[in-house]
Amino acid sequence: MKMKTFLATKSPFLIVATLAVCIGTARADVIMDWNAKADAIAAEKKVLPVPQARTMSMLHVAMFEAVNAIDRRYTPYKLDLVSDRSTSKEAAAAAAAYNILLTIYPDQKSALDTALHASLSGIPDTEGKANGIELGTMAASGVIALRRNDGSDVQETYRPYTAPGAYVPTVVPIGTTAGRMTPWVMTSVSQFRPAPPPALDSETWTRDVNEIRELGARNSTTRTAEQTAIGRVWFLVGPPSFNPVVRQVALAKHMDVVDCARLFALAEIAGNDAILAVLDAKYHYNFWRPMTAIRNADITQNPKTPREPSWLPLGETPLHPEYPCAHCIVSAAVSTVLRSIAGDEVGELTVTSPTAPGVTRKWTKLQDYSDEVANSRIYAGFHYRFSTEVGKDMGRKIGDLTVATQLRGLEARAEPKQ
Repeated sequence: MKMKTFLATKSPFLIVATLAVCIGTARADVIMDWNAKADAIAAEKKVLPVPQARTMSMLHVAMFEAVNAIDRRYTPYKLDLVSDRSTSKEAAAAAAAYNILLTIYPDQKSALDTALHASLSGIPDTEGKANGIELGTMAASGVIALRRNDGSDVQETYRPYTAPGAYVPTVVPIGTTAGRMTPWVMTSVSQFRPAPPPALDSETWTRDVNEIRELGARNSTTRTAEQTAIGRVWFLVGPPSFNPVVRQVALAKHMDVVDCARLFALAEIAGNDAILAVLDAKYHYNFWRPMTAIRNADITQNPKTPREPSWLPLGETPLHPEYPCAHCIVSAAVSTVLRSIAGDEVGELTVTSPTAPGVTRKWTKLQDYSDEVANSRIYAGFHYRFSTEVGKDMGRKIGDLTVATQLRGLEARAEPKQ
């Protein structure tokens, strides 16, 4: 899709709220403000990770396309927007975010109007502001058009396995149609689909199911207090679990609005593709969760994996198949993007979670953050160690692909194709 802007008229749109300030000629806090606003709406509406990841990626691609059109520092994702350098980047980013969120959450118009007004109130009423609003509106329209037929509205038709007349739990698992959605970066959702999980008589299976039977049990006597806290912190999943980390990295690197917009766009599209890739693999292999495996260990004919008929995990098992680990792939994809742009050491990072009140997790390396997320799923009783390792590997590949192919510097665009 190619679009060009010819800006002159004022728009009726006005807008959003503030959080923190990044250094630069244009303030990057507008990017983080709208990121936080989208997270807050999703939390209030209890939006599931797949649709929220789609929203966040659309939001940040639209904001990037808008501000990058003013200061053409990087290659665009798909749109070909051009605007004068006098155009307000803050107004463009705010209008782009507002129109994306208004399209997805029309019932939030009043709150979004208030947020838009807050974003624009500090910008002088000049032609540059009006042009920025118009540019952001066009960027949002372009991204909405790109994702209009992306498979996000495919009807759910999951069919539970059963025998005639036999009861099975009637809760429908989540993410069953994610494998039919269009990724942002990958050529297909199965591009990085891993090899099958280990056989149930293998050394790997025996080791890992016995590890989680001990370490991930609700009444475990081997899991430490810190490991329990880590498990509970990362019950929080999806974009709200990594967006605070992205914000802190942007602040630590004193990014201006264009670089901040790019960082968030890359992180969100990598995270979105990671979710699609892992759900494709999950439903392809349909591998059993620890709770099912341990309560039915006798049917594997593996004498080294004892059955525990009343075994329960630390938390409530997510409603989708086990293999591979979703939280692991997403955190690895996002941290790979962040490390590629900002380096592994970005000062102290902290995360709190509504699922573990009073607990604060801290790291000085992005790799440590990603590794903790993976370990948390073992402590929680949700994932075998082999599944966490496979998930991290998939995530690294998606993160590397995202940085290597998307929103690259203009000098990279000029390189001849090999």
